[in-house]
Amino acid sequence: MQTFVPSGKDLEQGRKWYLIDASGKTVGRLATQAARILMGKNKPTYTPFLDLGDHVVVINAEKVVFTGNKLKDKLYRHHTGYPGGLKEISAQKQMDRHPERILESAIRGMLPKTKLGRKMGKKLKVYAGSDHPHQAQQPEQLEL
Repeated sequence: MQTFVPSGKDLEQGRKWYLIDASGKTVGRLATQAARILMGKNKPTYTPFLDLGDHVVVINAEKVVFTGNKLKDKLYRHHTGYPGGLKEISAQKQMDRHPERILESAIRGMLPKTKLGRKMGKKLKVYAGSDHPHQAQQPEQLEL
């Protein structure tokens, strides 16, 4: 028996598209499943140093659910780079203004913090409503 190591060529032709409906799903549980697909850990050919993952389209991000008091207590922080530039926004305000950013940050936080992880993150598409422009790719509906 020999170990099979996939080459890094023609990876885009082998990628599938998955559609995940986020309505009624918990943020963290949905994010772990989406991150596994983006990394390619759901495939038997998973290789840590190659991007063998598939594309993920998440719809209905505005209907995602937080457990406990996270909706009012959780804070999203970022720094502008200027002195005193720490900005905070609560999960409730983020949900009202940009609900897709909640899932994007949760999923991208579970990907590797390398060039390869950033490349994996580009295959993630999150939409607040049920409409998305990826019908031509014929995404496969994924039940979590």
